[in-house]
Amino acid sequence: MEDATSSNPQSLGFTDKLKSWLSWSWTYICAVWFAMVLTMIYVLRSPLKLQDTLTSASVFLNTLTPKFYVALTGTSSLISGLILIFEWWYFRKYGTSFIEQVSVSHLRPLLGGVESSSTTGLFSSVNGEAEPRPSVSECKVWRNPLNLFRGAEYSRYTWVTGKEPLTYYDMNLSAQDHQTFFTGDTQQIKAEDTVMQKAWRERNPQARIRAAYQAIEMNHECAAAYVLLAEEEATTITEAERLFKQALRSAGKDINLLVYIKRRLAMCARKLGRIKEAVKMMRDLMKEFPLLGMLNIHENLLEALLELQAYADVQAVLAKYDDISLPKSATICYTSALLKARAVSEKFSPEAASRRGLSTAEMNAVEAIHRAVEFNPHVPKYLLEMKSLILPPEHILKRGDSEAVAYAFFHLQHWKRAEGALNLLHCTWEGTFRIIPYPLEKGHLFYPYPGCTETADRELLPTFHEVSVYPKKELPFFILFTAGLCSFTAMLAMLTHQFPELMGVFVKAVMC
Repeated sequence: MEDATSSNPQSLGFTDKLKSWLSWSWTYICAVWFAMVLTMIYVLRSPLKLQDTLTSASVFLNTLTPKFYVALTGTSSLISGLILIFEWWYFRKYGTSFIEQVSVSHLRPLLGGVESSSTTGLFSSVNGEAEPRPSVSECKVWRNPLNLFRGAEYSRYTWVTGKEPLTYYDMNLSAQDHQTFFTGDTQQIKAEDTVMQKAWRERNPQARIRAAYQAIEMNHECAAAYVLLAEEEATTITEAERLFKQALRSAGKDINLLVYIKRRLAMCARKLGRIKEAVKMMRDLMKEFPLLGMLNIHENLLEALLELQAYADVQAVLAKYDDISLPKSATICYTSALLKARAVSEKFSPEAASRRGLSTAEMNAVEAIHRAVEFNPHVPKYLLEMKSLILPPEHILKRGDSEAVAYAFFHLQHWKRAEGALNLLHCTWEGTFRIIPYPLEKGHLFYPYPGCTETADRELLPTFHEVSVYPKKELPFFILFTAGLCSFTAMLAMLTHQFPELMGVFVKAVMC
């Protein structure tokens, strides 16, 4: 094993050298081949009768009528226009050029191109050394801490608009969460547990509800069945709360069920206006289960405290969770920015600030906004109502558009309540992009912005929503090229049709 391992780097080094030599020599081989072809054509010009062939071609072109050139340029314009339409559609749907993708994927390896996969996972540090890029953890999909109720909220939206607010991918992730969360002790699985395991996997909502009732018939104390009915069958928050209370009485000592049910009961209280009760329930839950920080219950607490305008309590929660050693979220970063903006925004004036400069408090607020925007650059357009909101998904991608939708959906009202906060955000948020290094190999306060967010957000968000993309992608070369080609050939076709004699003289002059 040691010999094989030690010899492996040498063989790999030889292979890499061979590939690099072939890639280096390919350009020169092509140049030599092209020169040889030109030389052969020159030597064989008499046997091939090239002069006679050129003369015949010139005579043939002189006999062509303007109608031929109209048809030629019109056909070229039509074909390039169809290519342009397809390229534009493909770019809007997948974020890349089809021709460019095919060229890179299939033609580049044939031409000896170097694969870029070995460098995509690295970025340069300040001292120029390569460091691992944490793209995997950055692109992990998380459960939305404030996700809505399917029956009482998502389904009502569908009834009114006829649109589905949740994607199948999002609902499938939720089904997997429920299966994992409510499995319980696999050594003592009961018949009703087996029914519920199948129920979470059902794609049809009515089939899930029927399975829940079937589980209740087997055991009237099946807490998971009441959870499913509260989530999906209840058409009001009040009805959902009643079913969750029934589930709580049947949960026993199952910690997963207890945490899930108590959290949803706290969210029911928040939605029904009993905010102080909701805050108490969330605090008790966090004290009872302090090790379940991964569930992000503190984000529910922050939103409820903001509704109470208990800003000192909000600051206390941030002091605990806005720590350098803990993972960040849009809720943490933007709530911190909101508190600092609220302290100065009421009297903030861009004109006065430009004359006298920013005070220390104003500078702290601006830096907090820049920090929040760097973490998630999609949020400001929703808070400033430059982009329309939709119902948030059940899962979010941190730093992605899905997280921005979820944050703005619940926190826009809190920003509006703080007088002048949105004005300060409007004046300062775009300044963030002058701080972040470009291209985005390096971050400023956070890791470089991950490149996988667009793909994941398109899976999580419904098709009628226009996904926000950062950084904005420039139009691919082939779209610009086909647009120019289509316009040029269309112009030629029109000129040839309108001025056939003049264009005929022009073509003959060019050909001769």
